[in-house]
Amino acid sequence: MATKKPKSSAKSAKSKTTKPKTATKTVEEPVSEGTTINTVEATTTTTTFSAVEETTIKTTVTSSGDTGKSCLKGFFAKKYEEKESILTIFKNHKFYGALLGEVIGTLLLSLLLFSLSLMGLYSMATYSFAVVAIFVAVYAFSSACLNPIVTIGMMASRRMSVIRGVMYIIAEIIGAWLGWLIFNSFHLAGGDTAYDIPAMAEIADGQFWIVTLIELLGAIIIAFFFARALKYKRSVFTFGAIIAGGLSLAIIIGYVVSAAFLGLNNNFVFNPAAALMLQIFPTAGEGFGEIMGGVGQALTVYCLFPMIGGIIGFYLSDFTARLSGEKE
Repeated sequence: MATKKPKSSAKSAKSKTTKPKTATKTVEEPVSEGTTINTVEATTTTTTFSAVEETTIKTTVTSSGDTGKSCLKGFFAKKYEEKESILTIFKNHKFYGALLGEVIGTLLLSLLLFSLSLMGLYSMATYSFAVVAIFVAVYAFSSACLNPIVTIGMMASRRMSVIRGVMYIIAEIIGAWLGWLIFNSFHLAGGDTAYDIPAMAEIADGQFWIVTLIELLGAIIIAFFFARALKYKRSVFTFGAIIAGGLSLAIIIGYVVSAAFLGLNNNFVFNPAAALMLQIFPTAGEGFGEIMGGVGQALTVYCLFPMIGGIIGFYLSDFTARLSGEKE
């Protein structure tokens, strides 16, 4: 007795593929007497997809609809390409050029800040142009951070290696110190002058959190603008203009909040490297404990919280960019 082979329930995807069907219709339009008759042919094409192609199409549509659910994927991923370590970074001669650029740029920026502390807000337009010029000149050598607030934000957002960031901060402190030496040398050489050497005002009782929040707010603004400026790094003038705008905005807001609303003067600088040169540490006290307490307070207000603000500003920029779907 002959046995029948069982038929397979699943047919090959290729057997389901059919050729496109083409139908031709002839349309005749009524015309008047003496007019040539034109025949119009309309072609209709019907395409049938195979089972494999239909599955691929459905998968593509489904995956594209889920893109928004993973907008923060890779948020903390490394954003710099260099494989830098303490054993390799010092072998690259370009690294020393970058450090020298940070020193020179921070020196110039510190001179500008020290001068601005004497002149007030009367020359903000000149200040903005000077900031653009400094960042444009230094950007070719390094990342043009010129501020520990920005450097710590670059490190925290993984735009810069830790070893490079630490060396940049050291270079920025050296640059601010050299700027202070030059500025103070001219002041001492002038003898009696109408201008006193700039110094940070002492933090009075009850003003700790007020001054701290002013420094924090200014640091967030500066870091946010710097992170946004990195998107336009191919245009160095746009890069410098955005940073200058952020610095100017932070200074104006800090001045209005501190001087106009709170009656405080010389209580913000938005640059930890420059702040260390402006006599923020107490030089006298009833005892060692009081002096060390004043040092810790000054470091907290003018160094720690501004660096925290730098981290917040960079992450705020990255988070907003991810939610908006901006390409990196």
